Amino acid sequence: MADIDIRTAGRAGRITLTRPKALNALSYDMCMAIDAALRNWREDDAVDLIIFDAEGDKAFCAGGDIAELYETGTKGDFAYGQTFWRDEYRLNALIFEYPKPVVSFLQGFTMGGGVGIGCHGSHRVVGESSQIALPECGIGLVPDVGSSLMLALAPGRVGEYLGIAGHRMGPADAIFAGFADHYIPTAQWADLIDMLEASGDASLLAAHAQDAPDGKLAALQDQINMLFDGEGLQDILNTLTASDTDFATCALKMVNRGSPLSMACCIEMLHRLRGPNLTIRKALEHEFRFTYRAGEHGDFLEGIRAQIIDKDRTPRWKHQDRTVPIVEVSRMLQPLGSNTLTFEED
Repeated sequence: MADIDIRTAGRAGRITLTRPKALNALSYDMCMAIDAALRNWREDDAVDLIIFDAEGDKAFCAGGDIAELYETGTKGDFAYGQTFWRDEYRLNALIFEYPKPVVSFLQGFTMGGGVGIGCHGSHRVVGESSQIALPECGIGLVPDVGSSLMLALAPGRVGEYLGIAGHRMGPADAIFAGFADHYIPTAQWADLIDMLEASGDASLLAAHAQDAPDGKLAALQDQINMLFDGEGLQDILNTLTASDTDFATCALKMVNRGSPLSMACCIEMLHRLRGPNLTIRKALEHEFRFTYRAGEHGDFLEGIRAQIIDKDRTPRWKHQDRTVPIVEVSRMLQPLGSNTLTFEED
């Protein structure tokens, strides 16, 4: 496949995204190719670990390839998107639960679907150019591909902030929030990959890790906890509006770009997920409740139109006054019955 290079090298299963001009955006066919390879290598004693990387300097993977989702959705065909998300989420769970080490090298942008393949492995490497973000609320979705798990586990209310404001995490922020493990300068990556292929030993990464340049989130932790502690979207908006700090003003500007319905559902999802029984499957199943309905009942198609198709950056959200009735949040997140996301049983 022209968009992805899947092969074995030494002791490693190698997956390289090869469409840098498209910021290595993830298509359905790419997802399915990765899924098949991982299932084959899981039982292959000659493969000790998996390595994900990507061509180009700008992005590991800037998200899913949503053109087909938009084209089919605007014609009233929501089944394509539902199938895409169902199979993509199953892949995300497969990576998270994989019995062998999964190493990912995350240069440049890692967003949306890129988080789903790059941030669920056991060894997630960032470098000086790394920027990880979850901008889904800005296109009428919720943070998905299993990212709600990491948001729910992030310190304090950092998950709410990242989820509805779409803050771009540099390497230190990504490690602080739980989206990455090791900071290693990108100049060392090629040699490290050679060593991983030869040895099959992912533990050598820790020996090469360095302290990342200072981030922002740790210093903002107290303000984030105070400003994003509301029970719902309206509470958070009220708190941000009433605060006169520079951070609150900037955060409110970022939040105001998102779909109110998406943001309200994101907050509700995180509140539901937090607790002792949180698993990747529970997170993905809740995400799928929303994305299954997003094309027909949410702001997804309008968000794509405004940001990607017409690029007027003026989406006409369903709740322009930013007041989202709780019943609508409940409707988007209610169980799907026979359409519930299921996973393979090992």
